[in-house]
Amino acid sequence: MSIKLTAKLITAIVLALPSYSTVAEDNKLSEDPTKVVTQLGATYTDEVQISGSLSLDPVRKLNASISLESEEWRFGGSWLFDIGIVNFNFGKQSFDHGAEKTSYSVGTFMPLSYFDIEPMGWQIFAMGGYSHTEGDIACELDTNQCPIIDMPSTDGWVLVPNANNGGYLGAFALKPLAGNWTLITAAAYSMGSDDYSGYFAALGASYQIDKQQKIKVFGATQNNDYGSDQNLGIGYTYQLN
Repeated sequence: MSIKLTAKLITAIVLALPSYSTVAEDNKLSEDPTKVVTQLGATYTDEVQISGSLSLDPVRKLNASISLESEEWRFGGSWLFDIGIVNFNFGKQSFDHGAEKTSYSVGTFMPLSYFDIEPMGWQIFAMGGYSHTEGDIACELDTNQCPIIDMPSTDGWVLVPNANNGGYLGAFALKPLAGNWTLITAAAYSMGSDDYSGYFAALGASYQIDKQQKIKVFGATQNNDYGSDQNLGIGYTYQLN
């Protein structure tokens, strides 16, 4: 499926979905993944990334992000139900030695507060979904584990085409702190066809400057068959509505 066709399909689905009433946005923490607002932001790790969301109405929005220094990007849409939010996303991610992957996914964040589960004030969101991933895995020739393929190597590495289908499960949690600070943590594990596996974990904090502005600091790590990445970052977000 082409990128243009997928983008049109996601946009059409989001626009066609019905509306549902839910908790007022003003009562949600700024980092709540079920918040449907229009906002713009920038994040710096080892490169600059611009991101934003466009609310189409109180329950539907479009999401996008792009790196200014690499070919990484993401586009998708979300719609909100009383019990959680469902997201469609597709995007590209790059790793060392030329490895890269393009993923198409549908997933959800479900607030456990819906079931009156808020241990010690933590707001926990169960997350899970399905994904299709295709790309190139970097294989080190010295390990003698690379398949025999007719592709050029780069510094002792060869790119091996790969595609798989799988799913992921995890949790995202927020803890309000004193002084407009919020503690943020997340972790997820994924599995798929052809023995694909991976994990992601992050820890950080955000500070609400005023109703529109916030900053955050975080550390994140991920590892999967396509590669690994660890970084520290800082971000700024401005909410327009």
